[in-house]
Amino acid sequence: MPTISMYNASIPAFIKMLNNLNAILDKASAWAQTKKIDETYLMTARIAPDMLPFTKQIQIATDNVKGCAARLAGVDIPKYEDNEANFAELKARIIKTIAFLETFTPEQINGSEEKHIELKFGPNSFSFKGLDYLLNFVNANMYFHITMAYAVLRHHGLEIGKKDFLGG
Repeated sequence: MPTISMYNASIPAFIKMLNNLNAILDKASAWAQTKKIDETYLMTARIAPDMLPFTKQIQIATDNVKGCAARLAGVDIPKYEDNEANFAELKARIIKTIAFLETFTPEQINGSEEKHIELKFGPNSFSFKGLDYLLNFVNANMYFHITMAYAVLRHHGLEIGKKDFLGG
């Protein structure tokens, strides 16, 4: 029976989804210009009052994947300012994240299935083994936040579909 490596379950999937998100942002930017929609409005758009705005969805998605790669490989996580205010700046963040992910080799990620990962969010802390962290925390968060960004744009009128989300 074939097996999948930690590297193949992470870095290529992260890069693919970020490239898909980047292409969606290209469409959104062109659409906003054509429809004369203020990008500031879209950056703060949300579907429900209690959900995080569009920009934050992309910030969290990129933070999750760069943090995952760094934690699994045992390297420092790059810090981003979280000050993106338009599509161009969000695209730059995505491109910067992809470039960071592309620096990892399979040797750095593979074998991290049992690595202890500790996360702290305010007063809460979470403890994972590497495989559980990747499959049940990072992947779920990445897909959730990219889906929410997609849904916000779709909800506000951008004509995108499943093919845009999944890519070619």
